[in-house]
Amino acid sequence: MFSGIVEEMATVVGIEQELDNLHFTLTCSFVNELKIDQSVAHNGVCLTVVRIQDNTYTVTAMKETLERSNLGKWQVGDKVNVERSMLMNGRLDGHIVQGHVDQTAICQSVEDANGSWIYTFAYESNAEMVKRGYFTVDKGSVTVNGVSLTVCNPTANSFQVCIIPYTHDNTNFCHIEKGSMVNLEFDIIGKYISRMNQLL
Repeated sequence: MFSGIVEEMATVVGIEQELDNLHFTLTCSFVNELKIDQSVAHNGVCLTVVRIQDNTYTVTAMKETLERSNLGKWQVGDKVNVERSMLMNGRLDGHIVQGHVDQTAICQSVEDANGSWIYTFAYESNAEMVKRGYFTVDKGSVTVNGVSLTVCNPTANSFQVCIIPYTHDNTNFCHIEKGSMVNLEFDIIGKYISRMNQLL
């Protein structure tokens, strides 16, 4: 379980393919605090630490994860938003994030809002996806590359988010531009309500 409050950006230092899996080796400031089998969110994707060596750690993404996320497009040198799992004795500063990415979206525009930025994202949508809770609502929550954000101006297949300077500078939003692919996790509460409506 995560909150969507990114701790920092890790750097991809190695990528290795094994059958349909990709092993990513990264480095960040808290490597020496990690343990094997620990969960860490990477651009919002929950991955398990499988190796720690020489101030780096390695995680593995399987085929389904690669198909639903932007991980398959990572390259050595890329900056990745990382967050360790939430401590249950603290405040929930973001919202409930599972680290289970639903799909990707494409950045349609980045507008300078005189001190902040407005990002517009579009994603694939159809009636079946909406039934599964894959949609956004005004002032609701959405996770973009692991960052907990508030939705503005949603349409049937797009939404906007407003990014303050701190978030811009301390997450990989500073690298997102028109055409960039990002990971989306829709609000878990909306997904449960959508499922319940199907069963009633």
